[in-house]
Amino acid sequence: MSLYSSVYCTALSLVKVRPSSFHSVCAAEMWKTVPKPLMYVGAVSPSADVIGIATDFTACTVLPTTADGTPLCELPQYARRPHAYVKLWRHHAAQGQADRINELARRRGEAWLPRYGGLISSEWEFAKALQVLEEDPEVYAATERWVEAADWIVWQLCGGYVRNACTAGYKGILQDGAYPPPDFLAALNPGFERFVVDKLEHPVGQLGEAAGRLTAEAAAWTGLPEGIAVAVGNVDAHVTAPAAQATEAGRMVAIMGTSTCHVMSGTVLREVPGMCGVVDGGIIPGLWGYEAGQSGVGDIFGWFTRTGVPAVYAAEAQERGISVHELLTEKAARQAVGEHGLLALDWHSGNRSVLVDHELSGVVVGQTLATRPEDVYRALLEATAFGTRVILETFRASGVPVEELVIAGGLTKNRLLMQIYADVTRMPLSVLGSEQGPALGSAIHAAVAAGAYSGITSAAKAMGRVTRGAFVPDEERAAAYDALFAEYLVLHDCFGRGANPVMKRLKEMRRSALTAAGREEA
Repeated sequence: MSLYSSVYCTALSLVKVRPSSFHSVCAAEMWKTVPKPLMYVGAVSPSADVIGIATDFTACTVLPTTADGTPLCELPQYARRPHAYVKLWRHHAAQGQADRINELARRRGEAWLPRYGGLISSEWEFAKALQVLEEDPEVYAATERWVEAADWIVWQLCGGYVRNACTAGYKGILQDGAYPPPDFLAALNPGFERFVVDKLEHPVGQLGEAAGRLTAEAAAWTGLPEGIAVAVGNVDAHVTAPAAQATEAGRMVAIMGTSTCHVMSGTVLREVPGMCGVVDGGIIPGLWGYEAGQSGVGDIFGWFTRTGVPAVYAAEAQERGISVHELLTEKAARQAVGEHGLLALDWHSGNRSVLVDHELSGVVVGQTLATRPEDVYRALLEATAFGTRVILETFRASGVPVEELVIAGGLTKNRLLMQIYADVTRMPLSVLGSEQGPALGSAIHAAVAAGAYSGITSAAKAMGRVTRGAFVPDEERAAAYDALFAEYLVLHDCFGRGANPVMKRLKEMRRSALTAAGREEA
């Protein structure tokens, strides 16, 4: 019998923040969203039906706390200190620190660097912590624990702090049981030497294990039974793989929303340029878990509908009772491949894979006075598909086969986008059969942590949902996209690999102009 009916899925929302390089949020605002969906489960379900709970979080979202888990931003003396707050995954303001970490690791030949495609991200734990040290040493000194939000939530539920293997490996540079050593950290900044020992290092729980049991206090918050299993925390993208029954080697899951995260397990360890990381047991215990990603996907489409569409289009959409997205999709779907004469680079939020450079920016080539909004919209859809194809081809060229592509997330509702991805990648697309993939994946982990299944793979077979071959590539369109993709690669390498660093120069000019005008970067 499937346990899906008795292990409940809930989706949590976070405070929305404006797009900028510095993204933070108050821990109290983050926490107050957590008990509400759990209270709903406790209210509608007989207590005997709920055997475990698991949560997931977008990473790397990290916060400084005291030894007992109190967020520094909740202490009065730090209430006005930005670095005392939760740093969201979209916080890219530590790019300078990330650049120094990468350069030092290359010079020293650190063995862990190739496990991250040769570059670690400004989004990750070490770069963000180094930024705190260098921009607010007092907050850094007061930090006794540097905690992933996924683990902090679990800490509140079960009363014990357990690092999860997923974020520790992908975002915390834990490889082969070790973090970067003290002498490496001291070379970055003498005050950073004991970061791992004093603030980061902690026992690591494996995925599917129980981190503890629901405390009486948490049971009172949620209405759930005291003592049920609380699973080790996880990342929203990675936990989706079991929901899509992608627990075997070669099945890549692309979780498509505001951004896209590509996750896949493999039996072999390979160094893939520009990947976000490969971690032993990072997705499924016993397999190497690979991660790549695109910093902007749905965010790019949303930005264009807000800023690039004339009032007449918005009026037409309103009159017909559809969204601007739906209107543009309808108009764009009438076009043949290449009809709009445009080509775009999908770097409006930088490039996560395979270039790992958040200083890059978006481009649209080929616009004329005849260009229409639906032309640009379709070019942006296609650009994100080209970005995914770059990731697929990089994995294959590195000896990591990709045999199936499963799509999850809200963008699966856009059938034109899905068909473009099938045509561009020349792969049939499978689609996750749940609108709440991370919640279903967490439910699978809760069932395993509670002992209802022997492992994640067996639980995924019973509880996962996937429609295989939902979108099939068309050979004529695929051939036309091959030609466009070749041109995309020319632009990709020209602007992304140093031939023309105009994007970075423009960003620097912008920062200088804003500083001179006394304005903050938006």
